Amino acid sequence: MKGRSGHPADWRPSADLQTAQCRARMLGIARDFFAEHEVLEVETPALSMAAASDPQIESIAAYLQARPGQDYFLHTSPEFAMKRLLCAGWPDIYQICRVFRDGEIGPRHQPEFTMVEWYRRGITMNEMMQHTVAFIARVLDLHEGMEQAHYISYTDAFRQHAGVDPIEDSTAALIDAAGADRQLREAVGDDRSAWLDLLLSSTVAPAFDRHRLTVLHHYPATQAALARLCTEDASLADRFEIFHGETELANGYSELNDASEQERRCASDQLTRKRSGQNERPLDLDFLAALRFGLPACCGVAIGFDRLVMVNTGATELQGVQSITAVKIERG
Repeated sequence: MKGRSGHPADWRPSADLQTAQCRARMLGIARDFFAEHEVLEVETPALSMAAASDPQIESIAAYLQARPGQDYFLHTSPEFAMKRLLCAGWPDIYQICRVFRDGEIGPRHQPEFTMVEWYRRGITMNEMMQHTVAFIARVLDLHEGMEQAHYISYTDAFRQHAGVDPIEDSTAALIDAAGADRQLREAVGDDRSAWLDLLLSSTVAPAFDRHRLTVLHHYPATQAALARLCTEDASLADRFEIFHGETELANGYSELNDASEQERRCASDQLTRKRSGQNERPLDLDFLAALRFGLPACCGVAIGFDRLVMVNTGATELQGVQSITAVKIERG
């Protein structure tokens, strides 16, 4: 029997049994870790009438026969729903769920993958960074993970590995540091955040130690996403990411809880989408209402669980650690 591509149908699992068993053990370790820290497991809907406004994230649309004319989307993250629980007074919470994102498909990207996301109330970003390193070290069985992790600021990492200051230097200097040809310059234009992302992925992250975790912290304010700005320096955001070698594993924030600022950032996202020819997206009005009611001071982290399994098994592709991959990358 042939598949839709005209090639013989390949019904076999994407991952082998040994990888699936390893994945199951890691999930058990993750849940044990959260239980020991008294973090409550929750479930929230994967279906929403809202979509991600972030220009770098594309939601996947869904259709409900029972609600014709109403747009629905699969969630790109459980973040907004989980924050509604926090606004309602719930304690520290976590969720392990499938999430869905349109866009890039490749060795480290699939439209459907597993995310571990959690929130802890009343702790600092530094404490959350250490807590996240401890989680990763536990799940990956990294000995002395806390001591071996390398903590470096975003600014220092760019100065050391790209030869530019991501805060002070001009966008033109970032473009020169990227060694961009004319085609790339025309495609990216003067989007400073895009050039920073490009430099991070092409130059900075590949220089990280392959044998330990790197904690990259205090991103520029222009890269704040849903993080609060640093109280000591408004040019920086209380945001961090954790890498294993050059592979990004975790993205964390000291969470923004100012409703007016959140609405301003959503409006800015929509404007960026409009200017770049992307579709504007319906905002999560329930989340914004909850934020106006009050989000307690907290930190949150999201981890791509499949990438953790890749690190643990030595797999080179995401589809090799998913039992069955929704979108297979065909070779040859």
